[in-house]
Amino acid sequence: MARLNLDGKTIPMMSICMIGGGGFIGSHLCEKLVAETNHKAVVVDVSSEKIDHLLDRSLPWAHRIEFHQLNIKSDSRLETLIKSTDLTINLAAICTPADYNTRPLDTIYSNFVDSIPVIKYCTENKKRLIHFSTCEVYGKTIGSFLPQEFRKDPKYFILKEDESPCIFGPINKQRWSYACAKQMTDRLIYAEYAENGLDFTIVRPYNWIGPRMDFIPGVDGPSDGVPRVLACFSNSLLRGEPLKLVDGGKSQRTFLYIKDAIDAVALMIDNPEKANGYIFNVGNPDNEVSVKELAELMIKAYAKVSGAPASSMSTVNVSSEDFYGKGYDDSDRRIPDMTFITRQLAWKPRTPLDELLDVTLQYQHRTYSRAIERELSKPTN
Repeated sequence: MARLNLDGKTIPMMSICMIGGGGFIGSHLCEKLVAETNHKAVVVDVSSEKIDHLLDRSLPWAHRIEFHQLNIKSDSRLETLIKSTDLTINLAAICTPADYNTRPLDTIYSNFVDSIPVIKYCTENKKRLIHFSTCEVYGKTIGSFLPQEFRKDPKYFILKEDESPCIFGPINKQRWSYACAKQMTDRLIYAEYAENGLDFTIVRPYNWIGPRMDFIPGVDGPSDGVPRVLACFSNSLLRGEPLKLVDGGKSQRTFLYIKDAIDAVALMIDNPEKANGYIFNVGNPDNEVSVKELAELMIKAYAKVSGAPASSMSTVNVSSEDFYGKGYDDSDRRIPDMTFITRQLAWKPRTPLDELLDVTLQYQHRTYSRAIERELSKPTN
């Protein structure tokens, strides 16, 4: 049976160049494409580890997915791949907060400079582009600057794609290198659209979480690495260590289940008439908690998954400078306005936070607990 878009029209088969498609988001999008559509995924990344389960040539979709191991910084094949496909999705990024301070140059180059050829090739070859931005481009919310008595009112923290200003900290707060680079890329894409007719959609994720997010230090990532909050807390739970709350975990965030997020991206792919020329917040304002509350929920969920008593798990406060180094700065609260994506694509998030944490921590425990046990049992010098 033919698949229909939101206007009731048959969705044509597309070949999709997925840059950075071997990562967390890309792996879930690839699963969606091969299982539920007839689109072809042409995946470009430096590693295929998170999609290896999809690349077996005996699988029924083998003719609809291919992997190209290349670094977009230096490989001339990229333009050929973009020219030979219908749609480019750019997921490539350095997007781990611990890198913003310690690797600001890599962060800026990865998120801005390396995107320039991708945008150029799409414009010159009249190819559609779906680019992954971030809610970080909004920077600090207006509420962050108000007296404390106003900060409980969510209206000062709601972010709208076409209205909200982008407010960053001072230059010496290198934590904003990521947000600033991403914002410049957004502006470049919009300029190419305005002057040269680029067909684009910009996606602004709000803390998408789920299985395969980030890495566990020393197991499938660097032992001295610091992943994003869900993997960071998972690593502490797996090792029986206190969960570190940066500056007491006061910052508030909204969290969205990766499967819900991928449904939104699929709608953008299949409905270009409703998605081209627009920026979409993709988040779940109903799943808002403080980082401290997130830690408490994860302790509760992991106790159920692992069988260990919740009383054996704890949190500890650390300063942002001790955790991230000098130059860290934060926005205390970000709430996505979902009016536009609901109107354009009839999409709403479905999965409550407790459910998505259960699913994710089941995956983390199943995937990593044995490896962590073996690592912890090794004799120390």
